[in-house]
Amino acid sequence: MRGTPYADRGEAGRELAARLHRYRDVSGLIVLGLPRGGVPVAAEVAAVLDAPLDVLVARKLGLPSQSEVAMGAIAAVAGEIVTVTNPHVLRTLTDASSRSSGAFARVEERERVELARRQREYRGDRPPLRLEGATVMLVDDGLATGATMRAAITAVRAVNPAWVVAAVPVGARDSCREIEAMADDLECAWVPEPFWAVGQAYVRFDQTTDAEVKALLRGA
Repeated sequence: MRGTPYADRGEAGRELAARLHRYRDVSGLIVLGLPRGGVPVAAEVAAVLDAPLDVLVARKLGLPSQSEVAMGAIAAVAGEIVTVTNPHVLRTLTDASSRSSGAFARVEERERVELARRQREYRGDRPPLRLEGATVMLVDDGLATGATMRAAITAVRAVNPAWVVAAVPVGARDSCREIEAMADDLECAWVPEPFWAVGQAYVRFDQTTDAEVKALLRGA
């Protein structure tokens, strides 16, 4: 098990790809990065596995008072948007404004607008992903609460893939267990103890830009 941080998402993707080599010759494999940070990782994985790269746009629904803590997430596939909640966070809210009945809906409405923008930005006029019967590998740069990955898996399941793989370079132990129960296969390269945040696993953890995502997709 790894004990030192990755230099950046590229190195993380290459190490993750080495652990996923069992999928190298799987017919119908599609690698989907979760924008933005998951796309540089997914690009390395897709290159090593010689698989097509695309994106599945998902958005975390952060607390109004602490945006990095996910109340849930939304994801888009085949023209539909799927919402999942994070019951643990919703149960333990201490911020009265976050507990108010309209807080979740307001955050979701805002993030749906951003999700639609990213869909247009990254996918343009390309048709919806055809995932039925495919082996779908969902890649992100890490699992904290796991809400975004849970939304992505739920969205993908709705279009009947043959097999769903979740793959991350780093994750919190409890979140990895939850995702392992949802996916057909999970590859989590590193489970640090203690786990504070995905960023602790990287020396360089700059925000990935829209331009970088589009360049990676064009390159693939």
